[in-house]
Amino acid sequence: MNRTAGSPTLEGLPSAVLEEILLKVVDVESLCSAACACRTLRSSVSQILSSLSSLDLSGFSPNPQTLNCVLRENKVLKSLTLNCLRLDDSSVSIFVGSSLQELVLQRCSSLSFQILSSIGERCPSLRVLVLEMGGQGLPQIFKKNLAQMLIGCASLETLCLRIRGTELDADGFESMELFLPRTIKILQLQPVLEHDVMQFMHETGVNRNSVESASLSIPRSLVPIDMRLQSMSLVLDIISDELLISIANHLQFLTQLDLEDRPSKEPSLHHDLTNSGLQSLSSCKHLTCLSLTRSKQNFAATFKRVNDMGMFLLAEGCKSLEAVKLGGFSRVSDAGFAAILHSCRSLKKFEVFSAFFLSDLAFHNFSEAPSSLIEVRLISCSLITSETVGKLSSCKSLEVLDLWGCKSVADHWLSSVSTLNGLTTLNLGGADITDSSLSVLSLGNSPIASLCLRGCKRVTDKGIALLFRGGGTISKTLSALDLGYMPGISDRAIHTIAETGLEITDLCLRYCYFVTDSSIEVLASKRGPREGNKPIRNLDIYHCIGLSLNSLAFLRRPSFCGLRWLGIGQTSFSSRGNASFTKIYRDRPQLTVCWDGCEMGCHNGWQFHGPDDHLF
Repeated sequence: MNRTAGSPTLEGLPSAVLEEILLKVVDVESLCSAACACRTLRSSVSQILSSLSSLDLSGFSPNPQTLNCVLRENKVLKSLTLNCLRLDDSSVSIFVGSSLQELVLQRCSSLSFQILSSIGERCPSLRVLVLEMGGQGLPQIFKKNLAQMLIGCASLETLCLRIRGTELDADGFESMELFLPRTIKILQLQPVLEHDVMQFMHETGVNRNSVESASLSIPRSLVPIDMRLQSMSLVLDIISDELLISIANHLQFLTQLDLEDRPSKEPSLHHDLTNSGLQSLSSCKHLTCLSLTRSKQNFAATFKRVNDMGMFLLAEGCKSLEAVKLGGFSRVSDAGFAAILHSCRSLKKFEVFSAFFLSDLAFHNFSEAPSSLIEVRLISCSLITSETVGKLSSCKSLEVLDLWGCKSVADHWLSSVSTLNGLTTLNLGGADITDSSLSVLSLGNSPIASLCLRGCKRVTDKGIALLFRGGGTISKTLSALDLGYMPGISDRAIHTIAETGLEITDLCLRYCYFVTDSSIEVLASKRGPREGNKPIRNLDIYHCIGLSLNSLAFLRRPSFCGLRWLGIGQTSFSSRGNASFTKIYRDRPQLTVCWDGCEMGCHNGWQFHGPDDHLF
């Protein structure tokens, strides 16, 4: 503020009042921006940051200097969530400390396995650890550091280790005598071998102090692991009857079970999941959430030895299920899936993908099924049509409807969806809808925040205009929009979004060939007819071949004032050595630029990126 006569100054405000005002700013990024304005604000922000017991820094990837500024004065931090894309081993001392009780580290592509032993040494009070790593390193090094971490963090209640990449693979946990603190209630491991999971469930162990420090083995607990675990999530090489029977016998108090396997070859007839394995889960009397999926990541296999009878046995034995996710059950028909819907009277989430024989018949008597469903996902179920959409609209509590890959879903019945007053997420990717569907949605009351139309080839610029100018609720609530792979989308649609999509912050335009520099220019300013138009934060323009080098000018400050992630590969200005990006990188230290075609935010490819690849 100017120090003109009679005008107030920030220095004149009591520090307590100023801090109270700044506390209304909910994200650390905004606080840091405020701190740059003047000395008074910098002092107040520093005071606030030093007193916070919980911090979530997942919205952007701080470099070591920024992270140090945020955390250096804080001695009371108990909970920290951190995006580690820009951090390496030299940064660890900045964020690990004895006061931490909850630590969530995401996208640790440049951190080595040494982080595990560092956590064990410096965080003795840790109760929750979630660690997502890139998997660069030898399995022996991983095992040694994990052993040290588990010994040091003896009070862990939640342990989630997701190791992604090719070097470690599933061998990281191989032949490990896996000791878990007796306090463990939630366990997530990715990836792990089925054999090793069964081994550490069956064995009792030796005293934890009996193992020499030079050993790579992890000491085992004095009792089996079944006494505490309430939730277990594993990504394995194979899901078999033996595994499920072992889980059912040893984890009597399990409430949540999430298993995904990624077989590298066709499972043998004598070592696979069958109806018997599903029946064994009836022993888990407390089970409320179940997820069983077979991924095609390594081999196009399905659960070929499970049929409708297996689903009947599961539905009869686990009637208390509230969430069900089933993927890869290629021999199960409508009768089997309907049994789940009708037997589980408290069902809130129902997800099925790659079910070749799931059709509208499974929902024929849907009015007799529980009406408590909040989330329904029917992924790549080609026999599902608009008739099912109409039946699902009777669930007035529905918040998420995902019909990705259901190519037989058309305009009919979508009007019923627009009446759902709680619907916030709608995925129609690959559906056979037209502009008429968007016209219907535009008039409805659904407060949809996320809408996916990817691959809807019959939707055009006209449909986007109808969506935002219909006067319904969606024009005021929509914040994330996916228009990828849509040949009918051009600059006209993007101009409509920039002018009327006041809440749009995430926009995917990948493979939209008719988007040109004009679209980038209008999105850069994101000016709308009313105040409150939010800037674009995440923009995917991968393979938009209609863009020219002239678009680079719109990526410089002050344009795109809120931009945090940009997918830019396969465009005319996507050369990694392009000198024009130098100024952009310097002016936007928090911007992540991805050249490699990752989905928005690099959630599907971060483990292969290094700081020099796409972070500036």
